[in-house]
Formats: sequence, C-alpha cells, structure tokens
Amino acid sequence: MDAASAPASARVHAGSDAGVRASQNELGQVDSSSKPPPRGPSSPLPTTSKSRAQETFRAHASGLLDGEPHMTQDDFVRAIAPANEDYHKIARESYAVLFSIADRKHRGLVSLPDWEFFENLLQKPDAEYEIAFRLFDTDGNGVVDYDEFIDYYNKNKSDDSIPFDWNSDWVTLYIGDKAKRHSMTYPQFAQMLRGLQGERVRQAFHFYDKGNTGYIEPDQFQKIIEKTARHKLSDRLLSSLQTLCNISTSSKISYANVRAFQNVIRETDMVDVIVKNACAKSPDGKITRFDFMNEAARSTKFSLFTPMEIDVLFHFASLDNKTGRLSHDDFRRVLDPSWQDPVTLYTLAQAEKVEAAKNAFRAPAHFLSEVFESAYHFMLGSVAGAFGATIVYPIDLVKTRMQNQRSKIPGQLLYKNSWDCFTKVINREGFQGLYSGLGPQLVGVAPEKAIKLTVNDFARGKLTDENGKISLLSEIIAGGSAGACQVVFTNPLEIVKIRLQIQGEVAKSMEGAPKRSAVWIVRNLGLLGLYKGATACLMRDVPFSAIYFPTYSHLKKDYFGEGPNKSLGIGQLLIAGAIAGMPAAYFTTPCDVIKTRLQAEARVGQTHYRNIHHCATTIWREEGFKAFFKGGPARIMRSSPQFGCTLAAYEVLQSLLPLHVGGKTEAGHSVPSGAAKEVPPEKRQVEYLRSRNALKILLDIDENFGRPKVTPLKESWKLVPGFNSK
Repeated sequence: MDAASAPASARVHAGSDAGVRASQNELGQVDSSSKPPPRGPSSPLPTTSKSRAQETFRAHASGLLDGEPHMTQDDFVRAIAPANEDYHKIARESYAVLFSIADRKHRGLVSLPDWEFFENLLQKPDAEYEIAFRLFDTDGNGVVDYDEFIDYYNKNKSDDSIPFDWNSDWVTLYIGDKAKRHSMTYPQFAQMLRGLQGERVRQAFHFYDKGNTGYIEPDQFQKIIEKTARHKLSDRLLSSLQTLCNISTSSKISYANVRAFQNVIRETDMVDVIVKNACAKSPDGKITRFDFMNEAARSTKFSLFTPMEIDVLFHFASLDNKTGRLSHDDFRRVLDPSWQDPVTLYTLAQAEKVEAAKNAFRAPAHFLSEVFESAYHFMLGSVAGAFGATIVYPIDLVKTRMQNQRSKIPGQLLYKNSWDCFTKVINREGFQGLYSGLGPQLVGVAPEKAIKLTVNDFARGKLTDENGKISLLSEIIAGGSAGACQVVFTNPLEIVKIRLQIQGEVAKSMEGAPKRSAVWIVRNLGLLGLYKGATACLMRDVPFSAIYFPTYSHLKKDYFGEGPNKSLGIGQLLIAGAIAGMPAAYFTTPCDVIKTRLQAEARVGQTHYRNIHHCATTIWREEGFKAFFKGGPARIMRSSPQFGCTLAAYEVLQSLLPLHVGGKTEAGHSVPSGAAKEVPPEKRQVEYLRSRNALKILLDIDENFGRPKVTPLKESWKLVPGFNSK
C-alpha cells in the first residue's frame, strides 16, 4: 500500500513526461524530439507558504530521527485534518492514506522537506487527481498498470461493496481488453476517475435488476447511493432516498430516475449558484420551480437540467416544505453534505449536558467544561445585569425603605407612598442617596447568577430520565435547590446592602447618627451576624427560583417555541426571564418583607424581632395583612427597565467579547462540543480543501477507501495463543 518506491522527483518527472506525451500524441501535436515540462513540484514554496509549512510542521511533529523532528502518521493526520473541521461524511482517519505520499522514504516518518514537498503538491491546481494518481502508481514509474490498480483497489475496498466488473466494456475503453492492456498515464487515469462513479451506479443497477426490467426497488436504490455517494450527500437526503419513487406513478425506480438523481448530485455546485441568485431576486427570499428554471436559463448557455432532473431536485428540496416556495435553506438541507439534522444536534447537546451532570463527580473536568460555556453567557449577563441593576437601583432602594416602614399612624409615617419616598430621598440625601448600598449589589450579581446556573443545570441533569424527560416537580426541585445554594453567598451581601440603604433615613431622623461603611458593617456583624435572616432569605429565594426556572423554561419552549429547529434571540430570552420573574417576585414578597425587617437595624422604640415567627405575627398584629406585600409592585416594576438596559449592554458585550471554544466562535448560542462546526470556506486554506477533495475522489472508488480495516472478531481470536478455530 506504499505510495511510491522511487524518489519523488523521478516519480514526478516520469508521470509528467508520460502524461504530456500521451495527451499530445493523441492530438497529433507532439514532436518526437520535444521534451515536455515536468509535472512535479520543481519550484520551492513561496516564502509565506514555506513559513506557514514550517510553522505547521513544528507545531505537530512529535517524532525524532537522528535528532531531527519528524511527523508520525498521527501527527500528519492532525496537521492535514484540523480537529475543528467537519468530518461528518469523511472519516478523519481516512486522511492517513495520504501519509504514504508525504513519506517519500517509507520510514514511517515525515521530515520537514517531506512536509514541504507535500504542501507544494497540495498547492497545485490539479492536486486532487495527482494525489489519487500517486497512490495508485505504487511502483513510481509514472503510469498506472491494470494489475497495479486492481491490487491497490482490492486492498482498500469494502468487504461488503457492490460487485464491480473491472473487465467490463467501460473499463476496456480506458485500458484495452485482456489481450491488449495498456498502462494509464496521469491524464487518462484522471479522466477514468471522473466517470467511474457513474459506471459504478450503472453496474450496481444491473446487479439488482436481475430481470432486466429497467426498474429496481426503492431500498435497492438506497443501497446503491449509500455505497457510491454517501460522502457527497446530507443526512436528510440519505434518509429520504426511497421516496424517489414518488415522482412517478410507479412504486419502483427506473434507470432514468437514477441517472436524473446522479446528474443533479453531480451539478450540486451549479444548483447552489442558481438557487442563490434566484432567491436573491425574490422579494421573500423563496422561489418556485418556475423561478429556478428561469434563473437556470440565464446562468447557463444551454439547458443544463432535464424536466426529470428538476422534478428530482424539487421533490427532495420540498420534503420539509410543501408550500411550493422554497428557500435556500430548503435546498441546502438536501444538497449540502455538511448539513446535519437540527433535532439530532439539539438532542446531542441536551444529552451531553445531562450526561456531564450525571457524571460530575467521576469526570468533574467534563462537567466543568459544560458549565464554562453556560457560565460564559451568564457572566456576560452578570455584567450586563450589573448595568441594568444600577439603572433601576433607586426602585430597589425605595422598595426596601417601604418594606422597613413599620408605623401605621399617619403622623409617624416617613413616607406616604413610593413616589413620596423617592422625592424625599432626593431632597434629604441628594441624588447619590438613591444609590446607597449599590456596591454589595454589584458584587453579588455575578456570583448569584453563576451559582444559580450551575446548581440548576446540575440538579436538572440528575433528575432527567434516560429519555431526556424531566417532570414539573423535578424542575421545581432543581430550581429550589439553586435558590437554596445561592443564599450562602447572597445573604451577607443582602444584609450589608439593606443596612446601607436604610442608613440614610436613620441619619435624618436621629441627630448625630454616624454614617457607617460596608466594611464597618461587616466587622460589626461578624460571621454569624452576616447570616442573620438567612432562614427568611431561604424562604424567599427557594420559592423564587422554584417558580422562576420552570416558568422561564416553559415560556421559552411553549410560548416562544424554542426547540431543535428554533433558537431564541437574546431579546426573547430576556423577555422570558422578565415575565418569569414577575410572579416569582410578587408571590415571594412576604418573605422578602420578613427578611428585610430581620436584617435591618431596629430603631429606638421599635420592636426587635426575635425570629421569623415573631416577626410575622408582629407585622400581622401591628400593620395588617397588606404590610406583607409592601414593595411588591416596586419589585415587579423594576423588571422591564432593568431587562431593557440589560439587553442593550448584553448585545454590546457580546460583540466585544465573543467566546472561542475549540476554534468555534459563539455569540450567545451554545453548540454541542461533540458536533464540530465546519470552518467557513473563505477561511480555509485551499491546499487543505484539495486534500479533502482528493479523498472525495477516492471515495468515488469505494466508500471506505483509506479507512483502517477492523479485524473481524473471529479472525482476531486466532491471534490468541492456544486458540483453535474449528
């Protein structure tokens, strides 16, 4: 299976001389004394390409030979097949077959000159075909013999491939019959490969059409295409191949149908150009069959597609859109081999998160990597949330002061209502008085969100069944758990914030009252004092999160329609969050009032609350039931402006700080790590595209070409000492 045994330069010159002489002889244009130019890489790499080749080599070479770095086969595959490419249709290990071309001395190692030679080869405009030619020219004499070709083909073909007759009339046209075999030059070999897939399909049709009826069963058609063109087709198309019979009244598939399908696949690039142009001219970005045919007439000099081929194209493109007006995505779904079923991607993403949560203790690194991607979005949200919280903080301060106001006697009331409170704060304490205690609030935003996120995701993963389903009760438990865990961090910040918020009015009502700093309050309270009112905080935050998270989840899914085929925008996510927060905020207001009263310092003459029960009964007795909902409307009213400001800040941060994970750039939407995204075409190096295209040409020969073969279990047991096969 070695690529060549002769030196690279000899192989290249031999191949080029033979190829050019053959082609020129056929045209009657060659002089017997002329010497054609060499086909191989006779000139060095350009400076930039050489520098890049050296950099790539140093980054991947892990082997050593005579003290010099060399690439192993694994190093080579990592270099030529970057991990962030899409290998959905081409097995990444198949790239190892190209190693034999770079390993010119057959040592199992590639030196820097070898790598530069391979890079130079990839930069040639016909690299795809020359790579295939070099692989089959195993003796390096510049031509491919019939026996040489068959031997290498048999070593690489699938065990279950559809039989192919290499003595057929079609093969004879290229290399002669048995008595007059001739070797193939490079141009002849490349032209033979160009038509090989069509011949494979024709022979496969005959293989299944035993009675020579001109028809085969739909499942037989599917087997033919899967064995000959799987690497060129999308999953959606592959799963729908049997429906081709629906374009006619017959329940079977004719040879004409098969040829029409094959021609459409062969012209995929032209179809894409026509569809793009036609969709760009359409007011709604969608086209009909008539629009496609008109654009095809404008884009080509002759009729490129037959009526049956257009029937085939629109049949498959309409699988998920029966309206007759198709978008570019409808065509891409069936024609782009890198397209993947969004349901599968969505399921994989959810399953990966659930599995990471279930194995968090055994594989903490994997779980934390999942949490990191989510935490990134929430950390951006935290910074944006801090901005939003700053904007609406005066409402929070008014809410706290209204909740802490105890007297019902008009003459003793500090504030008549929220507006009166707002104006009095400005008049007595100045505009800065509206932001008393803002520091602890900002400090607590990010940790609060991160803790809530991590615990909720972890709990949901643990409570999700094997089918990826989670009950409403489990959602409530997961949300409540998240709320409970955040209290450990947020309660100390809450008590400091509340005392700073109340401090301004105390200073105005009590002569000589000192102004305390956050540091003084922390030192004065001590560790235990910082957790005063923690039980009430739990009573508020546990039900808040138990209401918030399930409501938020169901709003996204049931109202906004989030799912496998639809990702919500940031605006929709924030609106869902704001709506979910409204009932959560209002219904937990009584607990918030109790917490505020317990954490605020009682003034002279006011009741000192001993515990939650004493606080609740005293409020009921002294102020009545309505007192438990003081500040409730303020808690809700701050949501809309807060989320509006948060949205604006989030979008700005998202554009400035995109997330880079494994070569992917995400801006607000997570992608399962197991599903690599293909690098945009404009950012790929053309030589790497040619190595991929070379493999596609080889896969036209056989679907598993170059892929390492797995030894059958029965055969592998023969390697065990003492095993006797009977």
